[in-house]
Amino acid sequence: MNAFKIPRKQLALYLMLIPPVVVLFIYAYLPMLGVVMAFQRYQPTLGFFHSDWVGLDNFKRLYHIPDVKQVIANTLFIATMKIIVETFAAIAVAILLNEIMSQLFKRTVQTIIYFPYFLSWVILGGIFRDMLSREGLINTMLAKFGVDPIIFLSKASWFPYILVSTETWQITGFGTIVFLAAITTIDPTLYEAAVMDGASRWKQTLHITLPGMKSTIVLMVTLSLGYILNAGFEQVLMLYSPGVYKTGDVIDTWVYRMGLQQAQYSLGAAIGLFRSVVSLIMITVSYMIARKISDHRIF
Repeated sequence: MNAFKIPRKQLALYLMLIPPVVVLFIYAYLPMLGVVMAFQRYQPTLGFFHSDWVGLDNFKRLYHIPDVKQVIANTLFIATMKIIVETFAAIAVAILLNEIMSQLFKRTVQTIIYFPYFLSWVILGGIFRDMLSREGLINTMLAKFGVDPIIFLSKASWFPYILVSTETWQITGFGTIVFLAAITTIDPTLYEAAVMDGASRWKQTLHITLPGMKSTIVLMVTLSLGYILNAGFEQVLMLYSPGVYKTGDVIDTWVYRMGLQQAQYSLGAAIGLFRSVVSLIMITVSYMIARKISDHRIF
C-alpha cells in the first residue's frame, strides 16, 4: 500500500502529468480501436458492432493487389534513403558546427538551419512547388545556362530523391542537436593529447570525435529504424501527383487514397496495421542488435 503513496512534495508534479496523459490517451491510444476494421467488412452505416467479421480476408486481398508491393517497395526505398542521408548530414553538420570558434556566428548558423524544422509541410510544399515549377527559381537559374525547363515534380525517376533532399534540408538542423550534445561529452584531454602528438583536425575527428559519438549514432539509427515504413505522409501528399505514383506513392498516402478517398476503410486499416506490426518488429530487432554492438540501452 505504501508503494502507491505519493509524497506531498511530488503531488504537484504528478498532477502536471495528467493533461499530457489525457491527450496521449485520446489521440494515440483511443484511435487504436479502429484496427478492428482490418478484420471486418466495415460499413459506416452499421458501425463496428454490426459490420461483418471477415477474419484475415482483407490481408489476403492486399497480397493480391499489385499496387501494394510497389507501394511497400517505394516506402522502404524512400525511408531507408532518408535515414542514411539525414543521419550522415546531421553528423557532418554537427562536427562542422563544433569546429566554429565564434559563438555568435555558431548560434546564427544554428538558428538558420533549425528554422525549417518548425515549418509545416503545408507551407514547405507550396514553397518547393513554386521553386521546382516550370517558371520557378531553379528553372530560371538553369535557363541562364541554356538548359531547357524541367518539371522536377513530374519526373517519376527523380521524385524519391527530391523527397529525400527536401526533408534532409528541413530536418538536418534539428537532428544536429543530439549529435552536438554527444560531442560535448567527449573528454577534452583527448584532443589536447592529440594536438601534442601533431594530429590534424581531420585525424582528431576520425579517431576521437566519431568514436566518441558511436553510441549516440547507433542509438539514433536504431530509433530511426522504427520508422522504416513511414516515409513521410504530409511531405509526399503535398508534393506528389498521379504522374509519380509509380515511385512516390508510399503506404500512408496509399492508405489515404484507398481508405478515405475510395471509402475502402477495411483495406486501408489492414495495411495500416501491417505497417505498424512490421515497424514494431523492426525497432525491437534493431534495438537488440544495437544493444549488442554498442552496449547501450534505453530500457
